[in-house]
Amino acid sequence: MAKRPLHRVSRYVGMAAIAATVAAATVACGSDDSSAGSGYTGTVGKVDLSKVCPAKIVVQTDWAPESEHGHLYQLLGPDAKIDAGAKKVVGPLFTGGEYTGVDIEIRAGGPAIGNQSVVSTMYQDPSIMLGYVDTDQAVQTSKQFPTTAVMASVDISPQMIMWDPATYPQVTKIADLKATGASVLYFQGTTWMDYVTGAGILSPSQVDGSYDGTPANFVAAKGKKAQQGYASSEPQLYEEEIEGWKKPVKYQLVNDIGFPTYKSSVALRTPDVEKYSDCLKQFVPVMQKGVVDFFADPAPANKVILDAVKQYDTGWVYTQRNADYAVETMKKLKLVGNSAMGAVGGFDEKRVQRIIDITTPIFAKQNSPAADGLTPEKIATNEFIDKSVVMP
Repeated sequence: MAKRPLHRVSRYVGMAAIAATVAAATVACGSDDSSAGSGYTGTVGKVDLSKVCPAKIVVQTDWAPESEHGHLYQLLGPDAKIDAGAKKVVGPLFTGGEYTGVDIEIRAGGPAIGNQSVVSTMYQDPSIMLGYVDTDQAVQTSKQFPTTAVMASVDISPQMIMWDPATYPQVTKIADLKATGASVLYFQGTTWMDYVTGAGILSPSQVDGSYDGTPANFVAAKGKKAQQGYASSEPQLYEEEIEGWKKPVKYQLVNDIGFPTYKSSVALRTPDVEKYSDCLKQFVPVMQKGVVDFFADPAPANKVILDAVKQYDTGWVYTQRNADYAVETMKKLKLVGNSAMGAVGGFDEKRVQRIIDITTPIFAKQNSPAADGLTPEKIATNEFIDKSVVMP
């Protein structure tokens, strides 16, 4: 029997659950630090991370391998090893065709970590240096488990709501769904949906939190239901691959209705930012360059991504076509590109502040209040961004 594709879901874990999970964790610290380094500025020349970074930089992603993570897989040098059991890829860390003196370990998230949040996983396991954390998640966990993002892996979140244009020809944007009364499937606990209903864009009575990451309910409704998804994935899957559908969908980005979160930002536990400061000064520009290099030639990294997905065998189905579509769409919609500050990976303080303003009252109602006096620079910093690293 063919596997049913498992689609991404936004996984938010309540603070009580995170606290309980972290308290129960008994993972030993596995980081390996070194000290003193080269004078690399981020764009040209040989990079030596061996004196300033851990011997192995561990990054926890928020889902199974996919093109949205391509900037990390771009950094893998020759002889990278896929560990199917541990759901990770380990290899020498390269930039500009040169070995940096350290290794990188890229860990899968989502099903691979029992759908725990990345923040929870990071606070359980000190060997993880960096993890993917959305801006709204950073606000939610800022009081007990603070994180600080040091690079935006994508500039615009691909999160969207999609619908059947044949059933709803009058719908051109998410707000138009309200008048139709269409049920909108989403993953329960998704913060942006609280914003959408709270702002009156959709009615609370029409949103359905039973979405489980599979296409079954959407397909069975034969166009009557709308559904959350990712612009860089689901439109291609539903038009070309999902049995029982195989026709176009229309969508609008959640970003475009006033929720400009930074999706999958590369973050550290806040207390570790100073600890790894010398490493970050050189490694963040390397990651920025990874974004530029991946979108210039995504084939090598996507080859590793597709191989890893196959070997991990978690139920996540990913094809070459979907990987290619992701790259095409991220370029077309400018989900990746130069930030407001002009460089790849930078943060717009006004956007971060808007997410703080929107989500602070939401999390207060959920009894997971944000830290007092939370400001944009506490959850996202441009300190380590090399302004000369830009997309062509």
